[in-house]
Amino acid sequence: MIYALDTNTISYLLRGEGSVDDNFEHEIINNGNLYAIPYIVVYEIKRWLLDNPSKQLLDFEKSFDLLFKNVENNANMPITVWNKAAKIYISLKQKGQLINEIDILIAAYCLVNDYTLVTRNLKDFKRIDGLNLVNWYD
Repeated sequence: MIYALDTNTISYLLRGEGSVDDNFEHEIINNGNLYAIPYIVVYEIKRWLLDNPSKQLLDFEKSFDLLFKNVENNANMPITVWNKAAKIYISLKQKGQLINEIDILIAAYCLVNDYTLVTRNLKDFKRIDGLNLVNWYD
């Protein structure tokens, strides 16, 4: 199985919040599953770090860069992901249930690659049909 890590999951993982560390260790290190980080998540993390410079966040950035470097499967976002995202957007819009467009791109990335999304944001992502979700925080 390949887990795609959402922005909030990476943030909790690097800060050691909740049970994310334990679940990451169990699923990735002990069970040999792979993880992926969508490039759009890299953008969100880097944008946040650049907007909030501090000594603590410099350490956070180093840890993130190491986490990203060790990703086994870091597929980029080919046209199939963008096409899927457009379909998700229209489906959600027709239902009157739109979510953040970055989340739509993350969901499309997971659906196209058949990854399970690790997120705490189940409320929004549950709106997307066929998306496999897991919450490692609780």
